[in-house]
Amino acid sequence: MTSVHAVEFVFLLLLLFVVAFGALARRLQTPYPLVMVIGGLLLSFIPGIPRIGLNPDVIFLVILPPLLYSAAWLTSWREFSYNLVSICFLVFGLVTFTVLGVTYAGQWLLPGFDWRVGVVLGAIVAPTDAIAATSIANRIGLPKRIVDILEGESLLNDASALLALEFGIALLTEGTLPTFLGGFERLCYLIAVGVAVGLLVAELVHWIEHWVNDAPLEIALSILTPYVAYMAANWLRASGVLATVACGLYLSRKSSHFFSPGVRLQAWAVWETLTFILNGVVFVLIGLQLPYVMADVPDGQLRMVLGYGLAFSALLILLRLIWAYPGAYTANWIRRRLLHQSITRPSAKSIFVIGWTGMRGVISLAAAIALPRTLAGGVPFVQRNAIVVFTFCVILVTLVLQGLTLPPLIRWLGLAGVAQPDTEEREARRAILQAALSHLEDTRRHQGEEFADVYDDLEHHYRRRIASLGDTTEAVEGTETAALHNKYIALSRELLEIERQVAVQLRNQRRINDEVLRRLERELDLGEEELQAKSK
Repeated sequence: MTSVHAVEFVFLLLLLFVVAFGALARRLQTPYPLVMVIGGLLLSFIPGIPRIGLNPDVIFLVILPPLLYSAAWLTSWREFSYNLVSICFLVFGLVTFTVLGVTYAGQWLLPGFDWRVGVVLGAIVAPTDAIAATSIANRIGLPKRIVDILEGESLLNDASALLALEFGIALLTEGTLPTFLGGFERLCYLIAVGVAVGLLVAELVHWIEHWVNDAPLEIALSILTPYVAYMAANWLRASGVLATVACGLYLSRKSSHFFSPGVRLQAWAVWETLTFILNGVVFVLIGLQLPYVMADVPDGQLRMVLGYGLAFSALLILLRLIWAYPGAYTANWIRRRLLHQSITRPSAKSIFVIGWTGMRGVISLAAAIALPRTLAGGVPFVQRNAIVVFTFCVILVTLVLQGLTLPPLIRWLGLAGVAQPDTEEREARRAILQAALSHLEDTRRHQGEEFADVYDDLEHHYRRRIASLGDTTEAVEGTETAALHNKYIALSRELLEIERQVAVQLRNQRRINDEVLRRLERELDLGEEELQAKSK
């Protein structure tokens, strides 16, 4: 088999695994990252399954940019900026605390580790992967404030952890000890230049979008954008992570002005599929790395290495929980007293949930595999294999143990299902419908009664939609309105299904072709999605 054919085979095999495990996760009603990691582990034991290695360059240069960009695109700037202090205490404070804690405790837990190796190991395992945590949290109704903080942390902590890793590798390979001033200057350069590059790329894309109105071109440009931002920042030795995040946040805010409705629908479908595939590939790959990790374990020392790996995983969980409480209370004090934000003091239960969601992912494993094999003067890096093994143990323990225990933990703490109805969305719907109705009435006064039937029909339509948003505090009227609204939704769905069946029958009778059927189905599907949104 040629190298090209081997790559094709591996790629198709990974896609097959992603589809199969994704379907299984949906059937089990379990977050797909957990199912895919466990599925990859089980596959690694099957004889004859190709050994698929994890290339760090592929992770950092191919998979990471679009995932960061997609996450930033879906992040609300209002919530992100409002919770920025709390996020920074996790992004910078927790990462620093984790590195220091691993550096100190690693000398006692892990044989042959000095403080320099501890810095490297702490930086590798510091970044968290919030995909599994937020998917669980959203499914069981965890308060949105907690979810916003977790998502914000996952956007930025890769940058701070990779900076710490840069310092740690410099200590090992070059034997140099960065000064505090040098480290602070490097941090400022990393952040300032990274954000500036991201905003510059975003503004360039924003300008191009105003001259392009073609869905395939615009979607292709959106896929190219995160790679340009990430690589441009890396070329300037700044943070590619921050550049990609800044670019995604900026363009997400501007997209309402340059995306047409059709492009927006198509782009959403493409990006939703792309992120699912990339995330799925990443989590399956983690499980498939078991043979490579086991090969790094010396003969006869498997039990001892696993014991150290479990102890190290427990240390990381404990470090996050220890930091969570003082970090949350301090951030809350700053936000209330210095920034004058009207927020309540976080409960001990919600802080514990944030502390329990420190799941590690593929970034940590890729960083461990990318470590050099020799140190300053060509000395072999003897602890490298142990770092890879410990990192793999941490990923499995945090993803599987914390991922599986998070739903019952949230329910036990009484935090599940406490999400309130989205009053902001209701008020927004009311405002835009009333504005449309006012415009309709003004237009009717100027146009006269020539198209009275059209105006009557539209006015009835908008008044009915406004009535469906009636005040639920009025018991009787609210109940009647809800009943009418539910009946309207149910009948509309029945009618859409009849339309869909008739359209298929017309195609089967050869009275229309498949292209016409697809256009009709698209309109009906959009109507179905609109009804789905109204029924929530």
